[in-house]
Amino acid sequence: MLKRLLLVAANNKRLERQLGTNPRTRKLVSRFVAGTTLEEAIQVTKDLNNRGIAVSLDLLGETVEDLRKSAVATAAYIEAVQAIARECPGATVSVKLSQLGIGLDPAVCAAHLDDLLRAADDVGVLVEVDMEHSSVGGATLEAFRAALENYPDTRVAMQAAMRRTPNDLESFTKTKPRIRLVKGAFLETAERALQAHDEVTSQYLYLTDWALEHLPDPAFGTHDDRCIDHVKEAAVRLGVDRSSYEFQMLYGVRRDLQQKLADEGYRIRIYVPYGTEWYPYLMRRMAERPANLIFFLRSLVSG
Repeated sequence: MLKRLLLVAANNKRLERQLGTNPRTRKLVSRFVAGTTLEEAIQVTKDLNNRGIAVSLDLLGETVEDLRKSAVATAAYIEAVQAIARECPGATVSVKLSQLGIGLDPAVCAAHLDDLLRAADDVGVLVEVDMEHSSVGGATLEAFRAALENYPDTRVAMQAAMRRTPNDLESFTKTKPRIRLVKGAFLETAERALQAHDEVTSQYLYLTDWALEHLPDPAFGTHDDRCIDHVKEAAVRLGVDRSSYEFQMLYGVRRDLQQKLADEGYRIRIYVPYGTEWYPYLMRRMAERPANLIFFLRSLVSG
């Protein structure tokens, strides 16, 4: 119930305005968001790199209302990959296709994505495609599938909660995709997605085994100890070296564990968001993990 309320709140514009003008939210925002500018995000990236932790930069923002904004977002992503190439090689960029206009015109979005992938390829930076709500999920997967022919190292996020995910993964017969396996953080119907936490976790564990056995360089986006331990154990059982997969976590969440994994020699990449449109992102982070909500409430009380 709490998770559902928080996901509903993620789309509440009135609450967004109230929190956006509340100075007491700044502490929370700075915990989970690297800054409002690309320059701030690059500095955070360098700091994490110095600790043996890789980064994927995420420009905050979601569905655009007109195609002019999709062009602006594309240019901003291209600026990010160029900055990565100059200042912190090895980082990737995570892109939400709703920002590139997939909900308005899939053909325009495909052209924007191709521009981004070409620019990233030119400077040796890899791109990761985020998976969003099911309203654009199918179109996102098709855009990714089309891009694989020319950019096979592009990675896509896949949500364990979605009922269609096992079939989607098995549908890639020509080119096996690089994926980031996540549980999913969107409000979905029971027809489309598993609802019970235990069911989602069970599917995540099943898909972990499948990905390690069948896919190249899978990434596992999770903060769940059970899932992390399962990845480690399954990799050993299947003979997959720890250099052939990575863990991915969110900036500001379980920072001690992030460092512990890096110190133990595991590949670890942190999803680092930046920009001004932090509200929907923050609501989903609280929905995913109750500890984040507790931190938020304490921030409001203490200032």
